[in-house]
Amino acid sequence: MLTIFQSNLWRRLQWRTVMASAWIVLGTSLISLSPIPAQASAQATGTFTASRACDAYLSFRKGANPGAVRVAPGLQYEVREVNDEARNWLRVEVPGIPEFRWVAAECGVVQDLRVDAQGSGPSGGASGGQCSVAGQQDSYVLAITWQPGFCEHVKYGGVKPECDHMADGQLVVSNLTLHGLWPNRKDCGTKYGNCAGADLSLTEDTVSYISPWMPNFFYETKFGKYEWKKHGTCSSMDADTYFRRAVDSVRVVNDSSAGKYLAGNIGGTISKKTFYERLAADAGSSKAVNSVTLLCSNEYLIEVRIRLPLDFKAGGTLGDLLGSPLPVTREPDSKECSDDEIRIEASGR
Repeated sequence: MLTIFQSNLWRRLQWRTVMASAWIVLGTSLISLSPIPAQASAQATGTFTASRACDAYLSFRKGANPGAVRVAPGLQYEVREVNDEARNWLRVEVPGIPEFRWVAAECGVVQDLRVDAQGSGPSGGASGGQCSVAGQQDSYVLAITWQPGFCEHVKYGGVKPECDHMADGQLVVSNLTLHGLWPNRKDCGTKYGNCAGADLSLTEDTVSYISPWMPNFFYETKFGKYEWKKHGTCSSMDADTYFRRAVDSVRVVNDSSAGKYLAGNIGGTISKKTFYERLAADAGSSKAVNSVTLLCSNEYLIEVRIRLPLDFKAGGTLGDLLGSPLPVTREPDSKECSDDEIRIEASGR
């Protein structure tokens, strides 16, 4: 028979055993309730060239692909993010699609990939995190499309209704059109963009104003949303002002003698030398040619890119638009028209 002392000792031992078991159960429960860390991703820069058509997912884990978007073989895309250390999924920019998309790395070739484990990605680097902050630009690039040449001689992913309607003759484009007005920042190279800002919202009057000069707006706003999100949000302008100012700048070039030289040779050829001579005369400076680059595909003009100063003036003369020529000569571009003779595609087939 147990003594009173032994009985009390036994009860204390039983209580400690019960409490220890309770703490083990509680600890196990807390561990099971702790969130499982999500698979990490990191911002990145580089290029991805698709070698075959692959789905471009909004969420590759869920298999979500709104719009059935696919990357196109031979096209190059800007990389914005990688999924984890394995880097078997890349988040890329798809032209005409407002949000970035995930594509399997095995679907193409990745070049110049730089992964920022600290999360600064495209907005890091020498600029100290200013590559995605609005209002930090030091100049602009005005990208002007020769729409018939682009639609006929450039591979593009997705659907472009303006190109389809040009092909069937329902739309005729015989003027230069707006690709985009890109705020530029020297410290960021080509990565200045995607600043925080409101979604695209334009008045009906503005849409009517810009549609002849950005014909995708005749049918939808997809391309406009893409340009606004990537470039317009960094301009510190509201959307109406941004697109109207861009269009007014395109009209200046279109109505210059250099622009009329293009329009007067639709279906034929122009001389690059003559184009630049007319451009210099329009601008009142031989140095103006340093601000302009003609881009070609298969000897056909597809785009005119113009470097503009921070305080450029839209709606006046070409000299007003270019201002004092920027001191740095234009950088080489792999798509720059190499021959003096340049073909000017006509609208339609």
